[in-house]
Amino acid sequence: MLVIVGYVVVVLCVFGGYAMHGGHLGALWQPTEVLTILGGAMGAFIVSNSAKVSKATLGALPRVLKGSAHSKARYMAMMALLFEILTKIRKEGLMSIERDVEDPHESPMFAKYPEVSGDHHLIEFITDYLRLMVSGNLNPLEIEALMDSEIETHHHEAEGPSHAMAKLGDGLPAFGIVAAVMGVVHVMGSVGKPPAELGLMIAAALVGTFLGILLAYGFVTPLAGLMEQFVQEDTKQFECVKVTLLASLNGYSPALAIEFGRKVLYSTERPTFNELEDHVKQHSKK
Repeated sequence: MLVIVGYVVVVLCVFGGYAMHGGHLGALWQPTEVLTILGGAMGAFIVSNSAKVSKATLGALPRVLKGSAHSKARYMAMMALLFEILTKIRKEGLMSIERDVEDPHESPMFAKYPEVSGDHHLIEFITDYLRLMVSGNLNPLEIEALMDSEIETHHHEAEGPSHAMAKLGDGLPAFGIVAAVMGVVHVMGSVGKPPAELGLMIAAALVGTFLGILLAYGFVTPLAGLMEQFVQEDTKQFECVKVTLLASLNGYSPALAIEFGRKVLYSTERPTFNELEDHVKQHSKK
């Protein structure tokens, strides 16, 4: 929602200021300039990105428009789930969670936390390392190194759409200049026309430069920056799981393990110690 609000502010201020200065909004409507800029930019986008990155970028746009899903409530649900899993391990042993790990979608324990269970990547990350804990004899240092490698890979892959959008934003002013130059060429080929008509043609050519810069710095580049912020938030949840599970492997109790995880969260979403404790107790009684 904030993305739409920001775009509305950009449009109202830019075009409103132009109108207040005495400009005629109709003069800015140049379909051929728009076609040149957007068509050229989209063609370059297709060439410069693999099918995987292009598909991921299209998939990321609706999510960015909806806003971040990483709220304090979601993190508290995730940590309550981890607490319940680690408590079960501590009481009944590692083999007690084997069925939950093998089929988390049918697990009553995971079903209690729909805010988390719907995130396929997060659930896969949790269950994969729980499976290693159940079936393997890896020490904490080996698991930590493996976690770091997977988180780095996930982060690098998730940055693809934001980098693609940033490059698109960088190229839009250049395509605006292309449209403007083509307009000037058209003007130079029409020097025999009356001055008033030539003035309109020059104005139409300059609109290309204006639109290229506006689309780049008012729309596309800010969206790329927001995508990058969302990637960092996604990575943070994996780091939280990593710290929590490693703390448990090192012998800390479930209550202390989730406290380790709580401390790595961003301050804007991090629950207080008492908030998390009360939330965990409430869910553990269900």
